[in-house]
Amino acid sequence: MKTITLADRLLPFILVASATAADTASDPYVWLEEVNSPKAMDWVKKENDKTTAVLEKDPRYAGLYKDALTIAEAKDRIPFPSSLDGAIYNFWQDADHVRGIWRKTTLESYRSAAPNWTTVLDVDALAMAEKANWFLKNITCTQPDERHCMIDLSDGGEDATTEREFDLKQASFVSDGFVLPHGKQGAAWEDDNTLVVAREWAPGELTTSGYPFVVKRLKRGQPLSAAQEVFRGSKTDVGVGPTVLDDSAGHRVSLITRDVTFFESEHYLLAGERPVRLALPKKVTILGLLDNRLIVSLAEDWKPADTSFTQGSVVSLDVPAMTHDPQHLKPNLLYAQGPRQSFDSAAVTRSALVVTIYDNVRSRAFVYRPAPNAGWKSQQIDFPENQTIGIVDTTIHGDDAFLTVTGFLRPTSLWWLDAKSNSKPVQIKELPAKFDASHDVVEQYQAKSSDGTEIPYFVVHPTNLRLDGDNPVILTAYGGFQVSNTPAYSATVGKLWLERGGVYVLANIRGGGEFGPAWHEAGLKTHRQIIYDDFTAVARDLITRQITSPKHLGIEGGSNGGLLMGVEYTQHPELWNAVDIQVPLLDMLRYEKIAAGSSWVGEYGSVSNPDEAAFLAKISPYNNIHKGTKYPEALIWTTTKDDRVGPQHARKFAARLSEYGIPYMFYEVIEGGHGSGANLKERAHTNALETTYFTRKLVD
Repeated sequence: MKTITLADRLLPFILVASATAADTASDPYVWLEEVNSPKAMDWVKKENDKTTAVLEKDPRYAGLYKDALTIAEAKDRIPFPSSLDGAIYNFWQDADHVRGIWRKTTLESYRSAAPNWTTVLDVDALAMAEKANWFLKNITCTQPDERHCMIDLSDGGEDATTEREFDLKQASFVSDGFVLPHGKQGAAWEDDNTLVVAREWAPGELTTSGYPFVVKRLKRGQPLSAAQEVFRGSKTDVGVGPTVLDDSAGHRVSLITRDVTFFESEHYLLAGERPVRLALPKKVTILGLLDNRLIVSLAEDWKPADTSFTQGSVVSLDVPAMTHDPQHLKPNLLYAQGPRQSFDSAAVTRSALVVTIYDNVRSRAFVYRPAPNAGWKSQQIDFPENQTIGIVDTTIHGDDAFLTVTGFLRPTSLWWLDAKSNSKPVQIKELPAKFDASHDVVEQYQAKSSDGTEIPYFVVHPTNLRLDGDNPVILTAYGGFQVSNTPAYSATVGKLWLERGGVYVLANIRGGGEFGPAWHEAGLKTHRQIIYDDFTAVARDLITRQITSPKHLGIEGGSNGGLLMGVEYTQHPELWNAVDIQVPLLDMLRYEKIAAGSSWVGEYGSVSNPDEAAFLAKISPYNNIHKGTKYPEALIWTTTKDDRVGPQHARKFAARLSEYGIPYMFYEVIEGGHGSGANLKERAHTNALETTYFTRKLVD
């Protein structure tokens, strides 16, 4: 079914464990894990007051906040499209629509300079009418008519949602329609009157990661109690969820995915009374359905029958043959990864598959069309070189495809492509320049890591850069979960940092997906130190080249990147003068209890394994702060409403620093989910605080 994703859903839902007496005895800050307790929130407010008293009083803060808010609320941003019900839909937030509006227009109007929008759902008005803190998360609609949609509404930006049925033709919620009460859940339309739902049906029916593991079929008009169970996973799974895929010829495939670990899944075909497991490898991702072929990407080698496919490949499966014999699959190659390449993403249109890949961290885009004998024909799309290409939207009801082209210094542009023809893509929108990039250039270097591997990184700097070590530099990376970090236009980084003479560096360290699954797997579990060594190598290379020096070098990262920052802070405090630790994991000895830990065991390892526990103890930032060591004054920030990683790690880390008399700044956004804020003003405020902090540390 058609799904519109409006929020980053990288990390699983959080399940906060209650503290025990033993925990309290060994960890004096376990009480800060009680997210909304009066004692914890009183601590948060006092810490926020201390930090804002410094950063907001800085004479540069007001100007930085004004610039950040102007960028965030600008009405000349690109309204990114989503094709639905024969129209173009868009979710939009600005100063007049803080929570946002969901609106639509025609394709012809959308391609014009000033589209004529019609509001479909006003989230601000809905929240006011219902006296609720609603934010829009996701929308999943029926196929092929795309009339009825399940709309996910989040309280304050958290991942748990309330789902309600919405009628696109009437532009209103269905009075007697489907309603799924608040919870961590997922639903797919099996037909216009049937949902396949994964949720907490009975108290306790959640995995230790916080995901549902029971899937039921819910008919229109039925109470939740009457839903019929179709699949039950295990409480030790990461989670279980349904997916329904359609193609333009009317073929449909219903699947249930059981995530055994974060990276390993079992896929079941829901074609009869009982789901049947498909003999797929565990490390695969289902990409879509085209010409009755199931498209699958491989994160591990696969040797079915007499064939062989390497990790990083994309293959297709004939659905009738797959349904007839799900245990003896016969895939056909669609894409094979080359040297220094990796598959990025794919999306289905009516007659083709649009694919993007990375080639030495530079994007390429292709169209793949079905060919006789289960084959495929490919054609490269002619896009500007040395930019990052991203797929924004496609539809199975046409061959319109929308893609973005972006780079550090090139404002993001939106392109339209007819995936059926051989015509060139057409640029239809471009973000106006938000900062003066005329005096900046981008260069790509490589640093040699501790094992000799060359680690690429990009440097965005003034053309007249002096190699004297005095340049203020912000270095960032992510390094986990096979997530690729590539060049992109950031108006806030450009306006608040580059335009003021700063240097920005993006490192493509291992743990990411820039060079395929092997680049990620090199840093899993007890091998993770190599990720941190990669980052350190880039920093030292910057210093060796005299681009900067420790006095002027700052680092930033969020979520898993926040863990990276915490490790670098504790392992190499001498290399940095500023460390911005964003929505982080930091207590790696308790992460399985205080966050979605069992979800991430495949990435980090588990304290239940002696070898992995020993390694986690060695790198855990919270457990490796030492009295008497000189650390840079870090900025640690998080959000109360983050129900993925949660604010617990950041709070405890700051409390430990306070105990040891180590200088730090702490800030917690009271709402906003796993990010810098739920609305544009909150995000601008967080951006301004960060840039003020970096300016004080690296420029002054």
